Amino acid sequence: MNKKDPISRTSLHAEVTERVRQLIVESKIQPGQRVPELELSQDLGVSRTPIREALKVLAAEGLVELLPLRGAIVKKFSAKDAADMLEVMSLIEAFAAQKACKADQAEIDHILSLHEKMKSLYEKGKRPAYFDLNQKIHDGIVNMANNETLSLVHATLSKRMRSLRYSGNNMPENWSDALAEHEDVAQALKLRDSKRITKAIQLHFANTIKRVAL
Repeated sequence: MNKKDPISRTSLHAEVTERVRQLIVESKIQPGQRVPELELSQDLGVSRTPIREALKVLAAEGLVELLPLRGAIVKKFSAKDAADMLEVMSLIEAFAAQKACKADQAEIDHILSLHEKMKSLYEKGKRPAYFDLNQKIHDGIVNMANNETLSLVHATLSKRMRSLRYSGNNMPENWSDALAEHEDVAQALKLRDSKRITKAIQLHFANTIKRVAL
């Protein structure tokens, strides 16, 4: 595990949570592995209290499990767990995308702008930054449906699937294929073509299931 720069006390809880979350998403702490609280507290320059508070948040997100006398263990999903969650996310995002095709032009332009920035990050090989923007695009399309319940369910699943979806692009061909699928989604949104965007999202998630196969 690479050492991190010490964290300032400003927004300590949020920063520690994000740092630990990122370590899990990038598989620097592997599924099934115990989260090393003492090592993290030393690396981040904080006490173990904010680490434990962060782990409570991540447990609520479904990224870790808190076990008596064993501390926190990074959640390990089976292939069926992953496929089940991605199938539900596919349904949610396909439905939301149909709504997004009827959204204000400013909202559509915002998503298209994020997509262009994401392509630039791909060209520069900046995978973590690419992934963060990728998630914002998925979340943004869902939020355009203007359905709070839909957004809540999607956010829960998205947080649980972050590490698996990140790992799905660890091979160059997987990453390029995923970007091509996003390009089709973006073009369909640009044209406000609800049928095309539905098919594009369904294909993207069907392929994502294959890319994250455990």
